[in-house]
Amino acid sequence: MSEASAFRTLDDAEIANKRVLVRVDLNVPVDNGRVTDDTRIQAVLPTIREISDKGGKVILLAHFGRPKGEDPALSLAPIAGEVASRLGRPVAFAPATTGPVAEAAVARLQPGEVLLLENTRFDKREEKNDPDFVAALARLGDLYVNDAFATAHRAHASTEGLAHKLPAFAGRCMQEEIEALARALEKPQRPVLAVVGGAKVSSKLDLLGNLVAKVDILVIGGGMANTFLAAQGKNVGKSLCEHELAGTALEILDKARAASCEIVLPVDALAATEFKANAAHRVASVDDIRPDEMMLDAGPASVENVVARLEDAKTIVWNGPFGAFELPPFDTATVAVARAAAERTDAGGLLSVAGGGDTVAALNHAGVAGRFTYVSTAGGAFLEWLEGKALPGVEALRR
Repeated sequence: MSEASAFRTLDDAEIANKRVLVRVDLNVPVDNGRVTDDTRIQAVLPTIREISDKGGKVILLAHFGRPKGEDPALSLAPIAGEVASRLGRPVAFAPATTGPVAEAAVARLQPGEVLLLENTRFDKREEKNDPDFVAALARLGDLYVNDAFATAHRAHASTEGLAHKLPAFAGRCMQEEIEALARALEKPQRPVLAVVGGAKVSSKLDLLGNLVAKVDILVIGGGMANTFLAAQGKNVGKSLCEHELAGTALEILDKARAASCEIVLPVDALAATEFKANAAHRVASVDDIRPDEMMLDAGPASVENVVARLEDAKTIVWNGPFGAFELPPFDTATVAVARAAAERTDAGGLLSVAGGGDTVAALNHAGVAGRFTYVSTAGGAFLEWLEGKALPGVEALRR
């Protein structure tokens, strides 16, 4: 991916009196009809406000859940009120995405007004990027703005197809994401340190392969570190480990050496015989794990190693926790490193970019998500970007 200047943004758009189709991410957690986490709604408000304030007619496109056809339980109708309350202005709702009902709702819009259309995935043609569905959506607008980086890895009608039918631009949230990611890996300040954690090596092979060629230091944590330790001949006891991937782990270590990328693995761990909160545990060297023990977090010496390397780093990219952070005290390493990164960021010495579901939860748990330079809520799209893959929804916005 190139720098953000390679993409069309709202700065390039003539908006007044135009019907603007805006793809947003409103796939938010809901309990009893109420949104329990409005992070994704808050993220798109600047784009909605800017288009509205410039006299555009805002037509929001979004999906919700994974419906198999129309499903009242997955209607976006309740979300319209949630968006309106945070936006501070009315948001109309149309119980259709295309066709006469949607067209009539759009025709009623006055400059500056906002309309939310029904769940795009109620129409099976959405995920197939069907040309007829793209054309039907395009009839509703004059311009297209994509502000949903979280869906940019999907070549769907509302995320990619529309960008080829209408003048297309990145919204402010999308622009911010592209800029943050470009600064982190495309033209970063070095040294660049990456933290990759989580349970399994198998789910992050492409990620590890791309990062060893791009970063100076790769810190591997979580259950996946156990696979690397086992590959080096260490006894990991009952720890989560993909023993069958030992050869792959060694290949990654070889690639890192060839690319002059330093791999940092745990040297000690919090070891326990039970996987539960506040389980009896001990600090053990990775050379001294007993057959009945599990390594549930990186130990204090490992944390000290990572924090020492952070002192010299200019950029950090983070995906995945160091241990079972949901279970105290096995959140210790994740919290300690996250707070060290936040302090360096606060001091102006570090560009810190993080993303992925577990990562966001872990940084929130550590109380530092707001102190990182950029925290992406984009899950799969963030991971695919880290893997070096082109994202269809982003590529379609190139100048």
